[in-house]
Amino acid sequence: MPELPEVESLVGFLRERVGGEVVERVYAVGVHALKTYEPGVGELEGRRIEEVGRFGKFLGFRGGDVWLVMHLARGGWVRWKEEVPEVPPRPGKGPLALRVRLVGGAGFDVTEAGTQKHLAVYVVRDPQEVPGIARLGPDPLGADFTPEVFAGLLRGERRQIKGVLRDQSVIAGIGNAYSDEVLHAAKMSPFKLAASLTPEEVARLYEVTGATLADAVERSRGLPLRDLKAEKKSGLRVHGRKGEPCPVCGDTIREVSYRDSSLQYCPTCQTGGKPLADRRMSRLLK
Repeated sequence: MPELPEVESLVGFLRERVGGEVVERVYAVGVHALKTYEPGVGELEGRRIEEVGRFGKFLGFRGGDVWLVMHLARGGWVRWKEEVPEVPPRPGKGPLALRVRLVGGAGFDVTEAGTQKHLAVYVVRDPQEVPGIARLGPDPLGADFTPEVFAGLLRGERRQIKGVLRDQSVIAGIGNAYSDEVLHAAKMSPFKLAASLTPEEVARLYEVTGATLADAVERSRGLPLRDLKAEKKSGLRVHGRKGEPCPVCGDTIREVSYRDSSLQYCPTCQTGGKPLADRRMSRLLK
């Protein structure tokens, strides 16, 4: 799933290409993806794109008082085209969910791979009308995300720190992959209770959260959209690397599997050498 760094890179790429351009046509090909009906997608046509922005993992385009907002979910992506066909695309079972053609011929497709269709597209007057945006916590790359704010978010949290970092209502933009990366950099167990962290641990986690995300954004800066996913995968140190050696200590990276996801960690770096119990257990194996 695209997380904060990838969406931030998408924003930078698209801002350079669509900022100031006028929308000629919008085709909502995958009706399942369209979550709003008033205003309609046609409201965007003829409008100049004045802003491209990010809200957590959401991507947004503003034309006047209308926003096109999308959440790419697990299988969604944006594909830039220097020349978009003038012929309207045919609705079907393919990956194409949305097409935007700009005056002049360029534009982009929004696609979703796989059979599970969770990509979401909204046309709204205010991004806060999107339920997922309205509940977002502070952005970890924002100026208001201070050490004091971060400490306050964790205070009294009886959940495991992995789940807290992934909770979009607590912190916006961090998902499964980068929460693994942050916790590895912080040398912290994903099962550790957030409320049990010492002030020193909270300070360390705050520092590595910002550094890990900022580094990922910087690595992706200027890359073509087709290369962003590959860059993300190559830049990850533990996530998705079960069975490989830890780049810090050389221990074997382990995995905890859940029904529809998994986490990866290094026992030596994060759990005192003890493997974590798999299958949703939250205790260390004795």
